[in-house]
Amino acid sequence: MLQREIGQEPAPLLFPKNINLKSTFMSLKKKKIIYLVTKGNWGGAQKYVFDLASEMAERDNYEVVVAYGEPYGELGEKLKTAGIRTIEINGLGRDINLLGELGVARSLWKIFRGEKPDVIHLNSPKIGGLGALIGRLCGVNKIIYTAHGWTFNEKRPMWQIILIKYFSWVTILLSHKTIVIAKKEYRQVIDWPFVTTKKLVRIYNGIKPIYFLNREQAQEIFAACLPKRQDKVSNDDLVIGTIAELHKNKGLKYLIKAFRRLVREFENQPNQKGDLKLIIIGEGEERAYLENKLNKYGLNNNVFLVGAIDEASRYLKAYDIFVLPSIKEGFPYVLLEAGLAKLPVVASDVGGISELIRDGENGILVEAKDDDEIEEALGVLINDEGLREGYGRTLYDEVKSEFSFEAMVEEVEGLY
Repeated sequence: MLQREIGQEPAPLLFPKNINLKSTFMSLKKKKIIYLVTKGNWGGAQKYVFDLASEMAERDNYEVVVAYGEPYGELGEKLKTAGIRTIEINGLGRDINLLGELGVARSLWKIFRGEKPDVIHLNSPKIGGLGALIGRLCGVNKIIYTAHGWTFNEKRPMWQIILIKYFSWVTILLSHKTIVIAKKEYRQVIDWPFVTTKKLVRIYNGIKPIYFLNREQAQEIFAACLPKRQDKVSNDDLVIGTIAELHKNKGLKYLIKAFRRLVREFENQPNQKGDLKLIIIGEGEERAYLENKLNKYGLNNNVFLVGAIDEASRYLKAYDIFVLPSIKEGFPYVLLEAGLAKLPVVASDVGGISELIRDGENGILVEAKDDDEIEEALGVLINDEGLREGYGRTLYDEVKSEFSFEAMVEEVEGLY
């Protein structure tokens, strides 16, 4: 045995006596988060997942994985470019199929048992319910669910609404915490049995800075997306625009009906240098239906369906007015993007939209599915450039000050 000489300091211990090796190891271990969303294409929920996942992946104390279902598309491509590991879940889609759901449940079981996540963060109703159930069975420590607009607010048969409400309630109970993105969405469920303030939290969407293209650059891109038979968009035109999935929930048929009448009114105004144009960025299942409407109304030279465009918000400076005629929404990112572009907004008074757009102060609210109100609101802005500029500036200031991405991330991270 080695003897210590008199007067020699004792050799330091390799580990101090009071250290807890297990807790030290756990503090050095990265926390694994799996983000899950039903579809792998691109929309508000997918943007939310991408922004959160890419932010958390840059931090040293997190390991991030994103899992999604069909259709596989832009979300997966963006995540892979960002260097974030992805998992594609075969059979997971928006439509419900009993046998298919059993397969998805098995896939989730294998993922959770194999990955052993500390947190699963679920997005959209389909994966929310299944993910919360399988997460509980697998003993996941923290299950977070973000409700991007309650599905029971869609126009459906009453029996479907009742079922959807029931499964939404079960998802809230199975999750450790449910994030709602608007006060209205919070109020709709806070009085449900066993749903308490400990279960529910309201966190608004936040937005990162956007590097916009100027008007001319954006119009050049649009021109490349259009069939040659269509007229192009010029600087003299007054352009109304939107970014929306071509889905019935977006209410685009009501917009086109209103726009048809606005074109006639605009053409009859004296001293007009350009034309009235409508640009719709987005793709979806209603394209053929909308194209038929445009043919029927003779609007092919005034309304342009330019399809899906990567980083679509960068092109907003091509618009003079932004319109969102949705039938159902949560708290749409696209209105925050329009605000950063300093655009005046006309939007349906659904979901949490009125928590951002205040009628007569920073935009105009209209009744959903009311083409007459859409026509009237757009007509007011078409004929008043000063009002357009005023609404745009006011909305810009509010988005910059109240809906920062950093604030949203801080609140969400606090739940992990």
